[in-house]
Amino acid sequence: MSETVLNLKDASIFQRENLILSDVNVSIEKGEFVYLIGKTGTGKSSFMKTLYGDLPLTKGEGNIVGYDLPSLKEKDIPFLRRKLGVVFQDFKLLNDRTVKDNLLFVLNATGWKDKSAMETRIDEVLDKVGMKTKNFKYPYQLSGGEQQRIAIARALLNNPELILADEPTGNLDPQTSVEVMEVLQEINKNGNTILMATHDYALLLKHPSKTLKCDASQIFEVVQKTM
Repeated sequence: MSETVLNLKDASIFQRENLILSDVNVSIEKGEFVYLIGKTGTGKSSFMKTLYGDLPLTKGEGNIVGYDLPSLKEKDIPFLRRKLGVVFQDFKLLNDRTVKDNLLFVLNATGWKDKSAMETRIDEVLDKVGMKTKNFKYPYQLSGGEQQRIAIARALLNNPELILADEPTGNLDPQTSVEVMEVLQEINKNGNTILMATHDYALLLKHPSKTLKCDASQIFEVVQKTM
């Protein structure tokens, strides 16, 4: 029996009063790797923001990792985000503290108390992204690709049911993009569900997977033609 981690039915995505996407019907099952593609300005980011509670869902039905989006309260958002891992294009690391302290900051903010459990968890996630030896470095001492690996590690800290990666390779050169993509693929093989917004079509061809497209105020699944 497959488990649905995200389900939207007849949903409309608004940014303030502007309708961005209408009649959205999307479902993602546990363990899937799903791309979200579309030109800039077609609503990918607004869609992502609705999923992690930055924009309210005011029309239609939506459920993500057990949370009902239309009835989501302000106070529920931090708990929702604990069950989601979000990876941004611009890393969003805190430059005034080390890699380890960046990760500790998140664990403290999400209610972890046991120091040794925190240490262990940080080691585990850094190991998963191949950055275990860099925990004492500051973000500005790392390359873009390394910073994005740390951002992925951060997203994994709370064992999220769904990882939302918003253009995770957008600021990286092609070679580094491939490396970061391989990290995400590996995490997906280990059971994490991933929704990744991207306009890097080379990655899609190299790692084909279920693909949703934003276009003309709609989101629909596209069937990738076999190359």
